[in-house]
Order: sequence, then C-alpha cells, then structure tokens
Amino acid sequence: MPNRKPPTMADIARVTGVSPMTVSRAFKGENLISPDTRNAILEAAESLGYVFDATASSLRSQKTDFVAVTIPSVNNANFADTVGGLSDTVAAHGMQILLGYTNYDVVEEERLIEQLLRRKPQAIVVTGGKHTPRARRLLENAHIPIIETWDAPGEPIGHYVGFSNANAVREMVDHLVGVGYRKIAFIGGDASRDTRGSDRRLGFIEALTNHGLDANRLISAGVPPISMREGAEAMARLLKDFPDTEAVICVSDLSAFGALTECQRRQISVPSDIAIGGFGDYEIGDICVPRLTTINVGARQIGVETGRLLLSILDGNSDASNVTIVPRLIVRETTR
Repeated sequence: MPNRKPPTMADIARVTGVSPMTVSRAFKGENLISPDTRNAILEAAESLGYVFDATASSLRSQKTDFVAVTIPSVNNANFADTVGGLSDTVAAHGMQILLGYTNYDVVEEERLIEQLLRRKPQAIVVTGGKHTPRARRLLENAHIPIIETWDAPGEPIGHYVGFSNANAVREMVDHLVGVGYRKIAFIGGDASRDTRGSDRRLGFIEALTNHGLDANRLISAGVPPISMREGAEAMARLLKDFPDTEAVICVSDLSAFGALTECQRRQISVPSDIAIGGFGDYEIGDICVPRLTTINVGARQIGVETGRLLLSILDGNSDASNVTIVPRLIVRETTR
C-alpha cells in the first residue's frame, strides 16, 4: 500500500474555499473568524482526518497551552484529586496538564523542573514548598507563574495554595490530649525525603512538648510513600518498643490502615487498647472497621483553587493572592 501524506491546512483551505491563514486562525480560536466559517473548517478537518499541530504553532508564537505540574506520587488518591481539580479548572479555558513524577525526591524534582521549563509551559505548579537551591533558582528565573501546593511556605517563590502540615497535626494532638491520651506516638516516613511528612512529624513533637508530654515515641516506616504494609510493620515495632502507647498518629491514612490491621491481627482493640489517627481522609478510612479518625485537607479543593489562581494571574491580575486551605479534623471510631 502506498504511503499517504497526512492532510494539511492547505487541503482544508481548498475544501472550504478559504485561505490557509483563515484555517489557522480558526484552529487557534481567534474571534475574527465567523461561527459559520469556523464550523465549515472543523467539519472539513474531521472528514479529512486532520489533527492540528499545536507544537508547531507554539514554536511560532512562543506560547503554549499547557501547565507543568510535579507531584510526588502517581498512585496517591489525594494527589490524583488535586491534579483532577486543577485539570478540570484549566481545561475549561483550553489548557492542559503536563505531569511530572518526583517520587518524593527533591533532586528528581530539580531535574524535572529543568526538563519542563524547556517545553515553555504557561506556568508551573509544584507540590510542596521545599526544593533544592538550584530548583528554586530555576523557578525564580522562569518568569512565568509559579504556584506551590500542599504547603504554606514562609518564602513562596511565587504563590501558594496550601496549608501548614505542622499545624494540621498539632490539631489532632490537641484533640487526643484533650480527651485524655498522654502516651502518644507518631509513625512516619524518611523525614529527609517527605518534606510534608517531616513537617507533620515536627508539628507532633512541638504539640506534645507544649503539653509537657514525651515526644520521643517516633517510628520510621521507611522511604515514602508509606504503604499499608509498611504501616503494619511500623505498628509492630511500636508495640514492641513502646508497649504502653495509648494512641498513635500516622503520617497518612494508608499507613494508619496498615497499623489498624496489625492491631486486629494481634487482637488489640482499637480504640479501647490503643487509638489510631491518620492524615488525608482517604476513602479507605471512611469504610474500614472501625472508621478512621483523620484530617481532611481538601485535596480536590487545592487543585481547583490552584487553577483559579493560575487563571487569574495569567489574566494579568496583579492582586492575585495566596490561598490558605483550612484542614479539618474528622473524629471517627478509632479514637475517643
């Protein structure tokens, strides 16, 4: 079978009786083209099987239609909800998401930021407010909107949509102490990689110290992201090293669910023998038995608000301000 050349704008122009420039303007959505002409061009393109080459167009205009986004995990439901909220918001304005996966590694984030900047995105959205010095310089010198999410950095590079992870955990500590727990532990990951998890651990230590309680019941569950299995293994170590623990706060609902199942395996009653709290308000925490006390941080709301802020900045709004999300403690059956 002979090779067939793909259809071009010139082919569409011949079919519709307009100039190739008119075809190009129709695909770019310019208002100079009448609705009837635009519809005729799109119908001709459909019948010919033409696909608009946005890459070539962006090279000419030095303007793309995508937002670069970095997230630490691709199989985390909360980050997926954030990306979904962001994508839905900007898609309504003709923009798309180009996603990069850092695996909780700031060095990998640095590499991705450099790669993404080469593609000339309209903006960059990153997860967290802590980066390598070089990554920070790259973002500061990009001269495009930069939004940090899932954090409230003291010195944001551009704007942020997020919350204080430390303060969120302090609220859970205050609740547990308020209902009578005194010997409280924390299960988290490698603090050098998961910066948000590190902030939660710091909030735990500061809150217990402020209450005059021992803050040394710290169990590392390994390299993030912490799985349910790793949460179970960490719970086993906690029960061995600190058998008199009354309550434990886990860095995420997934690790908390693992901790819960380890207790059930050992026939340890939750919350009668030990209370368990998570973080993130995952679906599993609302359907497990007993249901998990947790902190809801509005994962999808973070994405939606990021999209709205981004569109406002791109529209030239110089008064666009940071968005602080207020986490919400949800007390369920795994604590008093």
